[in-house]
Amino acid sequence: MDTSRRTFLQYGASIAGATVVTTSTDVTAAPPPAPPATGPAGMDAFETPPGTRKGDMLYRSLGRTGEEVSLLGMGGFHIGKLKDEQESIKLIRTAIDRGITFMDNSWDYNEGRSEIRMGKALRDGYRQKVFLMTKIDGRTKESAARQIDESLKRLQTDRLDLLQFHEIIRMEDPDRIFAEGGALEAAMEAKKAGKFRYIGFTGHKDPLVHLRMLQVAAEHGFHFDTVQMPVNVMDAHFRSFQFHVLPVLLHEQIAPLAMKSLGDPFILESGVVKPIEALHFTMNRPVSVVITGIDSMAILDQALEAVRTFKPLTLEQVGALMERSKNAAETGKFEKFKTTTVFDSTAHNPQWLG
Repeated sequence: MDTSRRTFLQYGASIAGATVVTTSTDVTAAPPPAPPATGPAGMDAFETPPGTRKGDMLYRSLGRTGEEVSLLGMGGFHIGKLKDEQESIKLIRTAIDRGITFMDNSWDYNEGRSEIRMGKALRDGYRQKVFLMTKIDGRTKESAARQIDESLKRLQTDRLDLLQFHEIIRMEDPDRIFAEGGALEAAMEAKKAGKFRYIGFTGHKDPLVHLRMLQVAAEHGFHFDTVQMPVNVMDAHFRSFQFHVLPVLLHEQIAPLAMKSLGDPFILESGVVKPIEALHFTMNRPVSVVITGIDSMAILDQALEAVRTFKPLTLEQVGALMERSKNAAETGKFEKFKTTTVFDSTAHNPQWLG
C-alpha cells in the first residue's frame, strides 16, 4: 500500500473510531492513530482520481470491476416526478447524448414510473450506451426476486449492469439480507441467471449502518462491488460517510457512489454553498460517480457545467468550503435524510421489505 493511501486510511479510521475491513473475510477494529498534521481537517489525506476527459465529460473507474463510468450520474427519482412523460424521455436521452452513462433508478421510485420512463428512453439503441443500475427494497428471497423481475420488465431489458440493495438504514437490515431465505439468495440466483452483473447497496442514514453491512458481508465471505452514500460539504461535519466509510471502500476496492451532494435540496437552502460549488466538492472526493437529481434541461445544463469546469480543488479551496459550512452542518438540520424519516421510503412502506 502506498504512503498516501495508508495515511488516508489511518485518518479515516482515526476520525471514525470505526471498524475497518482489512480483507474480504477479516474484520478488525483499528486503533485510532494521529491524523495527518497538515491541511485543514486532514483534507490532504484525500486524493482526487484524475479520471479521463472525453469532450466535456469526465469518466472514472468503477472500483475493481474494470468498468469506466461518467463522473456524473443521472438520478432516477426526479425523472418520475415530471408531469410529462415525453419530457422525462427527452431529458434522459439528452443526458446520454451529452456524455452521461451512469443511470440510477429504484424499484420503488414513484410507484414504478421512474423505471418505466427510463425503460422507454433506453429504446432505440440507448440501452447500449449506458451503465444501468436499479435498486430493490426486498429483504426476503421472495420479495427480492419479485422486485428484480419487475424492475427488468419496467426497464425493458434482460440485464442490469448493477443491482443494489436499497435503503440500508437499520442495523438489522444486513442480518435480514444475509439470513437464510434472505434477499442475497435471490440476488445471487438472479446474477447466475444473467439478470445483472454487479451488486452493491445504498443508504443515507448513518455511516455505522454502512460499516455493519460491510462487516456482515465480510463475515459471510462476500464482497460488494459498489456502495452508495451521501457525500457532500455538510456530511464532512456530521455523521460523516466520507470519513467513516469511504476509507474502507477504497481499501476494499469497492466503488463509492456519491449522492445527496445538494442535500435534495436542503444544503442549497442553507445558503452556504452554490450548486456548482457543492457539486465540485463532491467530485473532488475519490468517488466513482456523483449521482444527482435532474428534472429539467436547466438543471441538466448546470450539472454538466459543473463537470466541464471541474478541476481538483486546492487544500485552501476545500478548507474554505469546510469552514463556511461548519456551523450550518453541526446538527444535521440540512441533511434531513440523516435526521428525519422524510426520505425513508421503506419506513413509510414496510411491506416493501417483505
